[in-house]
Amino acid sequence: MSYKQLTHGERYKIKVLLQAGTSKDRIAELIGFHRSTIYREIGRNNEKGHYDPDQAHGQADTRRRTSCKAIRFTDEVKERVECLLRLDFSPEQISGYLKRTEGIGISHESIYKHIWTDKASGGNLYTHLRWSGKKKRKKYGRNDRRGQIPDRVSIDERPEIVSTKQRYGDWEVDTMIGKNHKGVLITAVERKTMFSCIGHVPQKRADLVENKLVEMLSPFQGNVLTITTDNGKEFTNHKSFSKRLEVAVYFAHPYSSWERGLNENINGLIRQYFPKRMSFLDIKE
Repeated sequence: MSYKQLTHGERYKIKVLLQAGTSKDRIAELIGFHRSTIYREIGRNNEKGHYDPDQAHGQADTRRRTSCKAIRFTDEVKERVECLLRLDFSPEQISGYLKRTEGIGISHESIYKHIWTDKASGGNLYTHLRWSGKKKRKKYGRNDRRGQIPDRVSIDERPEIVSTKQRYGDWEVDTMIGKNHKGVLITAVERKTMFSCIGHVPQKRADLVENKLVEMLSPFQGNVLTITTDNGKEFTNHKSFSKRLEVAVYFAHPYSSWERGLNENINGLIRQYFPKRMSFLDIKE
């Protein structure tokens, strides 16, 4: 069955058939649409248990007029993308910004492809990416003491609902170190809304991190249900700030930064403005 739009008249037929007690599957058969179209149409326009064909048609018309259409990656669009890249927007930010403000539907994958094509031809657009393709060097011969925080609770025991991002109040927390280990930023991001907070302490001491974290999140108490963090020793006082904030604290597995992927991405954005070459000692909150 080829795709087609419901007309205003067909929407009135749906209303009449519903009032007559006709099943959704039968309605689809009678007016010649796939059953999923009818289920979606009724579910989307069900006002207090009643299907409103006028409202349904008006909303459908608005969606058609305001929908963002994917367009070709023209020279004009490339110029716009490159301008935003040089302002240190990420490909994901550019894709969302152009869609929201200019109705241009360009995926971030297309932008990345353009960046790597530019690099292959000697261009420097890739230098404006947050990670610039850099790889971390594996460290050998060190006694790794991560994961030895007393009484830590593994992410394996975290409620499954946290992974779904269906509720407010689940946070990811991390620290960022300034040049020559001078000054520390504490970052906290709420998983559902991506609302983020940044705090500053002079040293990476557990007591300083605890007090600052409590100060940062106390205004949102009641919307702080869980905290997921890494295995840095600065979070040794987890039992104390867990009690003070009345929040459950969970630790990701060592070497598993993707388990706090949102926090890592936010840190990448913050690094645009607080780069690794910068000392954090003189930052004023």
